[in-house]
Amino acid sequence: MCIAYIAVATHPNWPLFIAANRDEFHNRPTLAAAPWKTNSNIIGGIDCLGKGTWLGITRQGRFALLTNFREPGKNNPTAPSRGELVSRYLDGNQATADYMAEVHQQGAAYNGFNLLAGDASKVCYVGNRSKKIAPDALIPGRYVVSNHLLNTPWPKAERLRRALDALPLDSLEQSLNPVFSLLKDLTPADDEQLPATGLSLEQERLLSSPFIISPNYGTRCSTVIAMHASGRIFFSEVSYDPAGIATERHDWLV
Repeated sequence: MCIAYIAVATHPNWPLFIAANRDEFHNRPTLAAAPWKTNSNIIGGIDCLGKGTWLGITRQGRFALLTNFREPGKNNPTAPSRGELVSRYLDGNQATADYMAEVHQQGAAYNGFNLLAGDASKVCYVGNRSKKIAPDALIPGRYVVSNHLLNTPWPKAERLRRALDALPLDSLEQSLNPVFSLLKDLTPADDEQLPATGLSLEQERLLSSPFIISPNYGTRCSTVIAMHASGRIFFSEVSYDPAGIATERHDWLV
């Protein structure tokens, strides 16, 4: 997953709202979101190579999501899968703060990542390229994370933040379609705004829009999670082909 917006306790009826795009190589085998065969309590996609996931939720409202930290040339091919940080949290019952403290201690073993986990009552963040000495417990507010640290103001992150900040959360009860429309933003950043992450100018341009389309690498799916104060949880995912055309959609009322 390469960009995620999360609103924590910003609306009395919607204590948690997440909208995210997962960017990946199109030839990387993936299973679309569904209840897991190994644990039907978990709903989420599956990375068939790493055997973990980038985002998932349990029927009790326990969620986790992960983005990679972009640092070309520093990938360790023998490092453990970052996706298992999400699946291990979802498949367990460890308190969020305890789990994230454990991940923080073990973080050096993994390639760069950002991990958000919790439920409607508490959300924590840990990034193993952050200088923080402990995980953050998020205070009420709106956050965005892409392939750098939480709330790094990359143009794509700020563009998506502005769009979703303006979305009235009361509208979620009627339809999630406006959220998917905002997530499918193909607008690239101006060259002078591009981050310098070690990629070529052409690659930085390609990756600078919230939604990415290219033959080999791009946005594979968009996901929306909306937790209502009543306890209802809306989980919806749209999958895309290399041309950015929607191929399937799955919706659950958890």
